[in-house]
Amino acid sequence: MSKRKNLRKVLVIHGPNLNMLGKREPAIYGKTTLNDINKKLENLGKKLGIAVDTFQSNHEGEIVEKIQDAMGKCQGLIINPAAYTHTSIAIRDALLLLDIPIIEIHLSNIYKRESFRHKSMIADIAEAQISGFGTLGYNMALEAISTMI
Repeated sequence: MSKRKNLRKVLVIHGPNLNMLGKREPAIYGKTTLNDINKKLENLGKKLGIAVDTFQSNHEGEIVEKIQDAMGKCQGLIINPAAYTHTSIAIRDALLLLDIPIIEIHLSNIYKRESFRHKSMIADIAEAQISGFGTLGYNMALEAISTMI
């Protein structure tokens, strides 16, 4: 059996507009790009013995399909649903299909922002929520999920 097959697999899903990191509201989200985040996660994953699969979409249905596709293939999921955090019952329902640890992540502290951002549709079904640590939150999530799986 190859070493790759022994790796635990974690799916990281980035929601809408996160493809614009580095350009979009740098005062809130910083100058780090999504590609930078993904590379750091892949490198940390190697150190932790985790294969990291990253995915970004601006489309709710594509995110739902990616979650459904993770069934039986991933041991953990990290998701930054972005704006869908506050609106998507479809993403919530898809996450309920999974029997793996889920960590919800946000670059900014959603509780220090507009009141409509304070409600998460998935917080109560996730194992944990990491919010407000910027890009460091992704590393924190991967390290945490590595201990859960």
